[in-house]
Amino acid sequence: MTVLDSAPLDALDAYRTCEFVTLGRNGTPQAWPTAVARREDGTLLLTTSLAFAQKALNVRRDARVALLFSDPTGSGLDPAPQLFVAGRAECPEEIMTGPEGAEAYWQRLFERQPHSRAYLSPALRPLMHWYYLRLHITVEPERVLVRPPLATLFEPGAPAAVTGTEALPGAAQLSRFPTAVLAARDASGAPLLARTRPRPTPAGYLVEVPSDCAVQRGPATLLVHRHDERLNRMYNASVRGDLRRTTDGWILVPAAVVEPMGSGRATDALRVRRHTKRATDRYLERRGLGRPKVRWDGFRGLARSAAHGERTT
Repeated sequence: MTVLDSAPLDALDAYRTCEFVTLGRNGTPQAWPTAVARREDGTLLLTTSLAFAQKALNVRRDARVALLFSDPTGSGLDPAPQLFVAGRAECPEEIMTGPEGAEAYWQRLFERQPHSRAYLSPALRPLMHWYYLRLHITVEPERVLVRPPLATLFEPGAPAAVTGTEALPGAAQLSRFPTAVLAARDASGAPLLARTRPRPTPAGYLVEVPSDCAVQRGPATLLVHRHDERLNRMYNASVRGDLRRTTDGWILVPAAVVEPMGSGRATDALRVRRHTKRATDRYLERRGLGRPKVRWDGFRGLARSAAHGERTT
């Protein structure tokens, strides 16, 4: 028996993405959407490219992490229970240049995200080299909670606009989504996650927190993200600030907005390309490493297998 055995594993496996939170250097919970693979030993595998290695660096400094499975887009789940997993993670320094040790992860990704197979074409390899230089993050779950489906908690549609809140950092990003994921900390400093509906007020964003999520005052983040049924048209943004208790409830006072992949402008692709190259080079240079060679054949074999399975179903 493992900790995960108490969860509805079919539902966990059906989710295309989850929200993953680590703790930054100053203790701020930093959350991202990511793909996860469940292993037979009860651990969870995530990977991250060298270009977006912050979550790996955070794990090496503080192993406490949490995951929330709360966006069922593409999963086929109806209803879709939310799953919260808290635990500890490890991320070795070894840079993985092929799919070895994560074959099931890549196979599933190529099946669920067909457009990613195109990254392996000879024409795109020079641009996508960074994408296949990966760090493996293994999470050992310590606690699992099952929460009700979103449909039973929130009415459809976004919250009504409130006069005087237009200048709040993150107002434009949060207003596009009916809900967001709150990343905060408990009394011990460990990260927590909960899907909520932020309500703008002149002082910040009022957030509802489930009773099993014992948040405390301190740095916090509101994450919004989306993808379609085939893990395309992806977007994410984080509003970081300070979570405070008021007479009206918990309010996140925003301070900054982070949009890792841009906001959809025509110039975003060029900016992301520059960032990924520079960030990858910086990661390697700080460790005195040359640029490793991607083992393209291993990835291509899994991509071909995923494409064949799609044609025969």
